[in-house]
Amino acid sequence: MNNQKISISYLNNSLKTHWRSDLSAGFMISLIALPLCLGIAIASGLPPMAGIIAGIVGGLFLSLTGGSHLTINGPAAGLAVIVLTSVEGFKLMAPVGLTPEQIEHFAYQNTLAVGFVCGLLQILFGFAKAGILSSFFPSSVVHGMLAAIGIMIFSKQFHVAMGVKPEANDMLGVIAAIPSSVIHMNPHIAIISFVSLIILIGHPYIKNKYIKRIPAPLVVILIAIPLGRYYNLEAETKYLVTIPAHFLDGIILPDFSNILTPFAIQMVITYALVASLESLLTSAAIDRLDPEKRSSDFNRELFSKGGGNILSSFLGGLPIIAEVVRSSANINSGAKSPWANFYHGLFLLIFVVFLGGIIHQIPLSALAAMLMVTGYKLASPQSFIQTYRIGKEQLGIFVSTIVFTLAVDLLVGIAAGVLIKLLIHIFNGLPIKSIFKPFLTINKTDEDTYRVEVMYSAVFSNFSGFKKQIMELPRGKHIEINFENTILVDHSVMKNLQEIKISYEESGGSFKLIGLENHKSLSKYKTSGRKK
Repeated sequence: MNNQKISISYLNNSLKTHWRSDLSAGFMISLIALPLCLGIAIASGLPPMAGIIAGIVGGLFLSLTGGSHLTINGPAAGLAVIVLTSVEGFKLMAPVGLTPEQIEHFAYQNTLAVGFVCGLLQILFGFAKAGILSSFFPSSVVHGMLAAIGIMIFSKQFHVAMGVKPEANDMLGVIAAIPSSVIHMNPHIAIISFVSLIILIGHPYIKNKYIKRIPAPLVVILIAIPLGRYYNLEAETKYLVTIPAHFLDGIILPDFSNILTPFAIQMVITYALVASLESLLTSAAIDRLDPEKRSSDFNRELFSKGGGNILSSFLGGLPIIAEVVRSSANINSGAKSPWANFYHGLFLLIFVVFLGGIIHQIPLSALAAMLMVTGYKLASPQSFIQTYRIGKEQLGIFVSTIVFTLAVDLLVGIAAGVLIKLLIHIFNGLPIKSIFKPFLTINKTDEDTYRVEVMYSAVFSNFSGFKKQIMELPRGKHIEINFENTILVDHSVMKNLQEIKISYEESGGSFKLIGLENHKSLSKYKTSGRKK
C-alpha cells in the first residue's frame, strides 16, 4: 500500500491537480447522498434536516481532517437503528406533563448529547491508537451485526413503504406486524414504494450508458415527486419530507441533563463502538479499491470522526461514519482525493439552502424503498450462504449475533457473538493463556528474511497484538509466519493475514504462511480456520 499522508501540502496539490475530477465526483455523490441523508434521518426518528447536517459536516469538515483519501462521510443506515433506540429510550425518560411534540424534542436533544459524547470518546480512541482494534472483532460477528441491522432497517421501513404505522415497539413485534401492514396498506403510498423498488432493483441492469450515469436514487426522486403530486400527497404532509424554510432553523442544540444516566452511557458505548468499527472497516475496504493503492491512517480516522460527531451533534445532526456504498460510488465516479468528499458536502449545503421547496415534495415512501434495498443488501440470503461456506461454526456465530441483536439489542448481540466464538475455540482446544495474548518469537534468519514463530494459537481475540508486531517489520523483506507450533488458527486471523499479505507484497516484499501442513481445515473455504 502507498502510505501517502494527508497533509496541507497534499491537499493544496490535490486541489490544483484534481479539482475537475473531484468536483464531478462530488456532485454525483451528492445526488446519491441527498435522499439517503433524508431517509436515514427519518428512519432514525429524527427530523430530515438532521441527516442533511450530518452529510454537510461529513463533507466540509471531515474531508480536511480525516485519514482516508476517498471515503465519503455522512449518516449511514447502519447507525439508524441505534439512533432510533436512543430516541425511543429518551422518550420514556421525558418529564411528566410534556406534550407529544415536547417529548420528541426532549428525546432529540438528549440523543444529540449522546452523539456529542460519542465524538469525545472516539477522539480518545484516536489518541490511544485504537485503530488496530478493528481486527479484534470476529468477521462472523461483524457480518452478523450488519445483517441484524439490515433486518431492522428493512422491517421498519417496510411499514413506511405501506403507509402504515405498526403498534409494536419491540423489533420482533415490528417484524411480526409485516403481514398486517400489507393487509392495511395505503394503496397510493404502496404504489410509489413499489415503483421506487423496481427502479432501484432494475437500474443496475440497464445497458444504456447515458441512463446508467444518472444515479438510481435520483431517478427514484424524479419519478416519485410527480407520483406524489398525482396522488395529492400534499393534502397529508405526513407522507412527505418536512424541512425548515430556513437552514438555520434546523439547528438544534444538545441537552446534557441525562447524559450520566445508565441508558445514556449504554448508548454512548454502542454509538462509539459501532460507528468506529464501521468507519474503520469501510476505510480498509476502500483502500483496497483505491486505484493508487493508498492506505488510510486509522487512528487519524478515529480522531476525525470524533471531531465530526461533536460538531454534527452540536448543530443537530446525526452521527457520522465513513459510508461504504457512497465511497465505492465515489471511486467509480473518478474521485482522486479527499476534495471529492468536500464538494459532496458543499453541494448538499447548496441543495438544502436553494432547493428546499423541491425537497419537501419527496414522498417518504420513496426514501423507505431506498432504505429497504440497503437493508436487504446487508442481510441478503447470499450473506448466509457465504458464511456457511466459510464454516458451519461461522454460520452459528453469525446467526446467534443476529438473534440476540433482534431479541435484545446491538451491544448484547455483539457480546453474545464474541462469547460464542470464544466458547467454540475453547472446545476446539484453544489454550486459556493465549486467549488474549499472542505468543510470538521474531527471528532474523538473514539480511532480508524474518521468520515469525507463533505459539499456542492465533485467534481473533489475540490478533490485535499479533498484528501490531507484524506491522512493525520493515517493508520490502521476506516474511515467514510459521504456525507449526499452534493448536488453532481461526478464520478471522487467516482472512486478515491474507489482506496483510496482499498489502505487503504490493510494496515489493514476500509474505508466506507456513507450518499448516498438520492442521485440519474446518471447511473447504480458502481462509477457513485451521485446527491441529
